[in-house]
Parts: sequence; C-alpha cells; structure tokens
Amino acid sequence: MSNTITERRNKANVRLIFIAAFVILGIWLAYEIFNILFLFFIAIVITLILNAPTMWLVSRKIPRTVAALMVFLGMLLFLFLVALLVIPKILEQVTALINNLPHYYSELQKLIASLIRDYPSLQDEVQKQSTLQDNIPSLSKLIAGIGRFSFSLIGGIFLMIVLLSIVLYMLINPAPMVETYIMLFPEENRDKAARALALASKMMVGWMKSNLVAGIIDAIAVFFFLTYMGVPGVWIWAALALFTEIVPRLGMYMMAVPPILIALSIDPLTALWVLIFYLVLNEITGNILMPHIRASTMDLHPVSTLFVMIAMGGAFGLIGILIATPLTAFVKAYYDVFYLNAASSENINEQVEVVLKRKV
Repeated sequence: MSNTITERRNKANVRLIFIAAFVILGIWLAYEIFNILFLFFIAIVITLILNAPTMWLVSRKIPRTVAALMVFLGMLLFLFLVALLVIPKILEQVTALINNLPHYYSELQKLIASLIRDYPSLQDEVQKQSTLQDNIPSLSKLIAGIGRFSFSLIGGIFLMIVLLSIVLYMLINPAPMVETYIMLFPEENRDKAARALALASKMMVGWMKSNLVAGIIDAIAVFFFLTYMGVPGVWIWAALALFTEIVPRLGMYMMAVPPILIALSIDPLTALWVLIFYLVLNEITGNILMPHIRASTMDLHPVSTLFVMIAMGGAFGLIGILIATPLTAFVKAYYDVFYLNAASSENINEQVEVVLKRKV
C-alpha cells in the first residue's frame, strides 16, 4: 500500500516538473518571439477597427471582399494624403531646427551658466563639455549609426508591408480565423468567447475614435499656442501631439519635452508658459475630455490603464507601452464576459459603498 502511494506521489511530482518545464519553455518562447506576437496583436487590433466600416458596407449589400478592399484602400489613401500635407512641413522645420541647433545649444549654455554662477563645482563640469563639437560623435560613429538606421528603416518597411498584408487577408476573409479562435474554447464557453471578442472589437473602435478626436484637439491647440508664442517647429510638435493619447496621461508629458527645451533656448519665460500650457492641456484632456469620450465605448479606469502601461513598459519597453491600452481593453472584455454578471455587479456596488462610506 505504501509503495503504491509513493509511486503516485512520484508520478505526480514528475507531472508537476514537466508542467513547470513546459510553462517556463512557453514563457521563454513568448519572450523570444515577442516582436512577432506584437506584430500579430497590432494586426488584430487594426483588423477589428477596420471591420466596423467594412460590416457597415456589407450591410449595404456590398460583397465582403469589395467592402474590405474599399476600407483598406481608403485607409491607405487617408494616410497618404495626411503624409502629403504634413511631412513636407515637418521636413522643412526639422531642417531649420538642425541648422539652428548650435544657436539653441549656445543659448542653453549661457542660461545654465547664469543659473550656476554661484556653484563652482557645477561650472567645472559644464566647462568640460563647453562646445557643441565635443558632444557630436565622430565621423566613423556617425556613418556606422546611419548604416544601422538604414538597416532598421529597411526592416521597418518590411514589417509594415507584412503587417498590412496580414490585416488585408484577415479583413477580406476573417471567418476561418474566427472559427479557429472559437474552436480553441470548450463547447460550453464558445458563446462567451464570441461575445468577449465582439466586446473587445467594440472597445477597439472606441479606442481609435477617442484617440483620433483627442489627438486632433491636442494638435490644433499645440499648433496655435506654439505659433502664438513663436516657438520654432510648430508642425513637428503638432504632429507629435496627434499621438499623445496612445500613451495615456504620460504621452503629453513626453511630447512636451522637445518644444520646452527649444523655448528655453529662446527665453525662459516662454519656456515657462509652454510648460504651463502642456500641463493644463494634459489635465483638460486626461480628466475632462477623455473620460467622457471613452466612457461609452471602453469603460476603462485610468488607474488600471496606467498600471498595465507601466508594467508592460518595464517588461518590454516602448512596445509594451504602445500595446498597453488595447491589451487592457482585451483583458477587461474577457473578464466582464467570463466572470462578471448582473447579480455580482450589484453586490460589488453595494460592497464598494460599504468601503467608501465606512459602514462598519
């Protein structure tokens, strides 16, 4: 009898070891191919977003293939027209900024020197790097960097072509992918799986709409304010402002750093006003505008989004930050469909009231 129990324990231990090994192997494999998983996740997000106008066309008796091609080509045409209007202005102002970089640098040095004139130790550190030429890399390093950038650019173009190809294929004929996805679940959970993906799709459309609306508002505000303040490169900073809501709350602060530094090299008071403007704009967008825009479509609490963004950023860097909000939406959609129901929600609301009102 004891031998039988020992054998069962040994088999259970071996099974646990194999399970742990497979889990570790799966995590390692996912980490190694994270860029590929990221590519497919972005393709799925874009497909879910484009599926909304495609289905609208299908409901108007247009064949699925024709509708998908119309939406896909419409997206490419929109991006091309935006690039045609904005990129020449951006390139022109980037060239002007590069040409004026020595002037901005010297003005910043003068400002820093005036601020630290009473601190000799800091002055010594600043004097060690007193010229712009000291901070410019050598020609060989510059050429090597350009070479790496060229290869990265070619790789980026290739990945973009692959991404668009995946989106087009899934958009034209999504049924096999959806069937495969549903078949992954046990039969009793397939209805929930379908509803969860439908909810995630709705949330992705809401995410895209909210980003577009808030980005346009931010870009217009940045363009007119920085033009009024006389900060160079307004087209660049306005274009950057279009993408601030991809990184909730923190995106605006990151986009604010370059124009503030440029304004600081012109006049400290101008830089202060630019800083105040970005702070106010970020608070208005983050606390007033975005909650109302996203409430009806995504129902995501800002704290949960920030938590996932910081966690993903710490684990995977910039890529993790970019997919944080869509990933949070997917997690919430599946959590709502699989685990929440009306009764439990009512109980939770009552329990939340107990905590907030301290009903002991």
